[in-house]
Amino acid sequence: MKRCRQSAGKVLVKYSNVHRTMNQKETNKDWLNNVPLSVGHYLAGFVDGEGSFNVSLRKRDDHTLGWQIVLTLNVAQRDNTVLSLLKRYLGCGRLQERKDGLWYFIVSNPVSIKERVIPFFEKFNFLSPGKKSNFSIFRKIAKLMSENKHLTQVGMQEIITLREKINPGRGRKRKYSLSHYTQSLSENPQRLHARVSPRKR
Repeated sequence: MKRCRQSAGKVLVKYSNVHRTMNQKETNKDWLNNVPLSVGHYLAGFVDGEGSFNVSLRKRDDHTLGWQIVLTLNVAQRDNTVLSLLKRYLGCGRLQERKDGLWYFIVSNPVSIKERVIPFFEKFNFLSPGKKSNFSIFRKIAKLMSENKHLTQVGMQEIITLREKINPGRGRKRKYSLSHYTQSLSENPQRLHARVSPRKR
């Protein structure tokens, strides 16, 4: 009898695994609903204190306007336990260790930002006013980029203007600012009329 039960158990486990694989796409749609509320709020609180939403402006000659916008969620901690939980429940990003032992959880993939990071923190809200404001700006920029506004002169200027409102009044120095962008356009007027190639769309 014991052997029969063990065999039946193995069959059920095998069937369960097959069933789970067949319905993986359907399950992925509900990933956010599967995050326990206690865990979601805990992770949001952790990111509220230890994380940052960054919008980088980089020079890229191979881009239509000569500039690239990169959105990143970055969370740093000495112990990578909570960072591993973030990676697990967000289902994206990477863990990276610095030489001094500091760990980073980083998400910079545009699809992951749009489909994972933003929905997660829309559901599990921040409490601090500063983080709420930064996330709101970050989300607006992500939306503009999903609409390909960063490929137009006006859209890029709007994004950079929004970017400069993140963490205001902290004396933060950025390598490039809105003035660098506008100056580059005046120095390269042909970029004002550049056409967006299908590859970059």
